[in-house]
Amino acid sequence: MRRAYLHFTRFPVQRKVIEYPELAGRPFVLVEESRGQRRVVAASTSALKAGVRPGATLTAATALEPGLRHFTYREEDEARALVALGEALLCLGPAFQLSSPDGLWLDAGAAHLSGGEEGLCSRALELCAEQGYRAHVAVASEAFTSRALARHGARRVEVVAPGESARVLAPLPLAALEGREGAAFSALGLTTLGEVAALPVGAVVARGGAQGARVHARCGGVDDTPFVAEVLEEVLEERRVLDWPAESFEPLRFALKTLLDRLGARLAGRGQAAVRITFTLKLDPTGQQQVTLALARPTAAAKLLLDLARHRLEELRLQNPVAEVSARVDEHSEERGQQLSLGDAPEGDAALEVVLSRLATTLGEESLCSAGLESVHRPEGAHGAKVFRPPEEKKKGWVEDLREERGPAGMGGLRERPSRVLAEPARLDAEVGEAGRLLAARVGGKRHRVTAVTGPERLGGEWWSESPFQRDYYRVHFEGLGPAWVFRDMRDGSFYLQGLFD
Repeated sequence: MRRAYLHFTRFPVQRKVIEYPELAGRPFVLVEESRGQRRVVAASTSALKAGVRPGATLTAATALEPGLRHFTYREEDEARALVALGEALLCLGPAFQLSSPDGLWLDAGAAHLSGGEEGLCSRALELCAEQGYRAHVAVASEAFTSRALARHGARRVEVVAPGESARVLAPLPLAALEGREGAAFSALGLTTLGEVAALPVGAVVARGGAQGARVHARCGGVDDTPFVAEVLEEVLEERRVLDWPAESFEPLRFALKTLLDRLGARLAGRGQAAVRITFTLKLDPTGQQQVTLALARPTAAAKLLLDLARHRLEELRLQNPVAEVSARVDEHSEERGQQLSLGDAPEGDAALEVVLSRLATTLGEESLCSAGLESVHRPEGAHGAKVFRPPEEKKKGWVEDLREERGPAGMGGLRERPSRVLAEPARLDAEVGEAGRLLAARVGGKRHRVTAVTGPERLGGEWWSESPFQRDYYRVHFEGLGPAWVFRDMRDGSFYLQGLFD
């Protein structure tokens, strides 16, 4: 099995800078309680330059760097952030496996869809960079080989061909071995994995037993460690505990951005888009506030979600400061993307989404209406106002797809319909030629000459009612008016305006 390993150097530090951009270039550490003392787990580059090292007490670290800031290290926060990154990468591979605290494996079996394994690596680094993370990546057939190269290799991207693992592992230092696996070999004066691989197998087994034999095999490029895919949560939710309770929206905005960046990346990785999101604000010392965000159109765009969340949350008046914020996707649908044509302005479409979503969340979801199809064959009755809802995810077979392409029975194939249909057809003051061809018509008191005609499409029905209809429909292009949907009533021979095309 081919797998890619992504290594994030000092992952907790990178994550903290993403959450607090003002920390970039400043000395800070993450600490956890150990035997009654707070000890450094990870340190920023500035702190390392000042002499601060992991394992040191916070008191000793502060003595080396008086301006040192410190934050609480939470293992569950790091794991949650790694899972979010893994889900963001699911658009490149079918599964991922965590390697806490600073890396993960990605199934590279679908690399051909990304232009090969080199392309997969490049795209993976791009996706990580979009989330604010710097990484090294290596692809190999063995778990140990890919991890060792990503962590200790000289190149940012490394692709190892099958059978070449022993050669590329040989120059790596013994530090590439996990935990204390390299201690016994270091005591023998060995410094590289190649030197370990060159030892006689019998001597290694006699001295180190089964564990020594396993390490020896890995150094030689042999590793049968299975790939165990991470089990994904059914409900997408992101949570963040604030380091200091927020009394205004501004500090809460940074937390929301982190949450929604992750949520958007996870949705995109799964090929999904959010329809409804619930924000929960836990207050300090007690209480909570829930706010629901209903989207006009399903989206995974973090920027749009942040804008809509800001609109909903910045005017809240809370009795207590916010200590924790979470975002849960209550409803989602398939991400269908957006088809653009030349001349389209995506920013205008995005602005419309913001307006619709704000109306829905402010006035209520039932305040927005859209045209819905009715089970009526007569064109002026075939549309009605319905409560606006994003399109639901549907799973259809080829039979249903074929039926949609052909259109309803009796329609004779797919027909274009106008975006604006009149509730009641308007009779036209028409000028007709000798052959019955429409030449011009008066619309709104003005004469419009006909420049093009397409049709007819014959529609009829409701013969059992008191008002049956039999009509020939045409797409008529009027000079100065544009394309219109016009029909000729077979009962009286008159022309009627049914709708207008945009």
